[in-house]
Amino acid sequence: MSYISGARSLPDEQVRIASTKMDGIGPKKAIQLRYRLGISGNIKMNELTKYQIDQIEQMIAQDHVVHWELKRGERADIERLISISRYRGIHHQDGSPLRGQRTHTNARTARKQIRK
Repeated sequence: MSYISGARSLPDEQVRIASTKMDGIGPKKAIQLRYRLGISGNIKMNELTKYQIDQIEQMIAQDHVVHWELKRGERADIERLISISRYRGIHHQDGSPLRGQRTHTNARTARKQIRK
């Protein structure tokens, strides 16, 4: 089992599938990444050399915003919404639904957390 950009990858998984488990990389980016590195479509993680794994990590670090950087950016966006007192920021702060959902009879989990 190896870790690439903070995501755990099992040895018997295909590279395409293992790379989609990283936050910020979907199926399309995984295929592009594999194509740019010249890795075969059905190769598994345990068949990769150490050099190929290092290449994957470097390519991801250069071209993509993944894992902690992505989460830090999302958190900064939410903090900005809270600081300027936007509707979405206030609802993030309260734990209420953000996108206009009904809260009178639904969103029970969110309302329970508000009452505490």
